[in-house]
Amino acid sequence: MKSFITIGLLILSNAFMTMAWYGHLKFKELGWFSKLGLFSVILISWGIALFEYCFQVPANRIGFKENGGPFSLVELKVIQEVITLVIFTVFTLVFFKTETFRWNHLVGFVFLVLAVYFIFRK
Repeated sequence: MKSFITIGLLILSNAFMTMAWYGHLKFKELGWFSKLGLFSVILISWGIALFEYCFQVPANRIGFKENGGPFSLVELKVIQEVITLVIFTVFTLVFFKTETFRWNHLVGFVFLVLAVYFIFRK
């Protein structure tokens, strides 16, 4: 059960982080947002990133072996990276219609999934 909770929290965490890192590139299409200076955009992104930490920290505490969780530190990091790629891909395809994914992107993602396989291999 802890593995599902950990992964769920990591998914939520990465959704907020992707929005904090890349959302401002889309939000500039909003009238009021386009008038903001860089410092204001940074503060808004930090505000969004706060929610990322509210999910990331519990995910790592619940999921870490030394706290009774199912994952080693390396496993947690690799899971987080794959989730980040999936969330980023969905975010990009939904919000940035001009971006395209090519075969080399897919090959790179496959290699990252293979990294998960090798990290978890006993």
